[in-house]
Amino acid sequence: MQDFMPLVVGIDVGGTKTHLRAYVGAELVADHVRTSRGWRPHDPVAAAGWLAALVADALPQGARPAALAVGGHACETPRQCAQIRTALQLHFDAPALVMGDAELLVPAAGLDKGVGLVAGTGSVAVGRLADGTSLQVGGWGAVLGDEGGAAGLVREAARAAWAAHDRGEEPDELARGLVASFGVSEVPALGAALEGATDVSAQWGRHAPVVFAAAEAGSPLARAVITEAGRSLAALVERLAARGVMVDDVVVAGSTVLAQASLYGAFATALARSVPGARPQPLREPPVEGAVTLARSIL
Repeated sequence: MQDFMPLVVGIDVGGTKTHLRAYVGAELVADHVRTSRGWRPHDPVAAAGWLAALVADALPQGARPAALAVGGHACETPRQCAQIRTALQLHFDAPALVMGDAELLVPAAGLDKGVGLVAGTGSVAVGRLADGTSLQVGGWGAVLGDEGGAAGLVREAARAAWAAHDRGEEPDELARGLVASFGVSEVPALGAALEGATDVSAQWGRHAPVVFAAAEAGSPLARAVITEAGRSLAALVERLAARGVMVDDVVVAGSTVLAQASLYGAFATALARSVPGARPQPLREPPVEGAVTLARSIL
């Protein structure tokens, strides 16, 4: 196969799962999904070895990539990504690109420029300046940020329930749902339950459906949390625009925002107010296709 056409590899390393696709021309020769367990982006040598092992497992025996592009979860700075790329070149004699996973969204949507916005367990937005410099905003983790992501929604919902409790209000659908979901006896006990998490993002984020169920049941607190989450996601785009990123097109992905129409609607409404002219669109293709597009661009 490779005697006639080059083999290109795209990899999307997400927070939970990793997706690899490889093509020879238009022919798909590998479509491999596995967990992201073991991914250590803050250790470039370990990350490069993990990627090399993934490629070896996924590709047909003896196949070697002619170009490789990787979008990696928690690859947060250009320096960090460059270090992984340098380490990766020790495994492959081929051009390679390494970037944050949110940067795959715009090329996956078939666009040359724009903003990639992810709201899954966490939240982050990325874009590029006219000179190609990558900018990322958000993505600060569930304790300090990730507003609009699943974990951030749960954190803010708990805060809203606590505030209502302090005002002397009876627990509403949101408070009752959180108490039941966390398996505690009363609203004040939510604090210890949240603080006891060992994997904060994942353990908080899995309770996010409670917020949306409470909103559907009529909870004003839950609806206010979702509305504010939409504003926070729009604010990420607004920050990029203020720094000079072209934000005409905003490609949206993530298991939380795309699965919950109320959150997507709150985001789109807030975006129309804060960044008039920005066009949000849900990503229709898997992000790994963005990695494939980028790999082809460096052949």
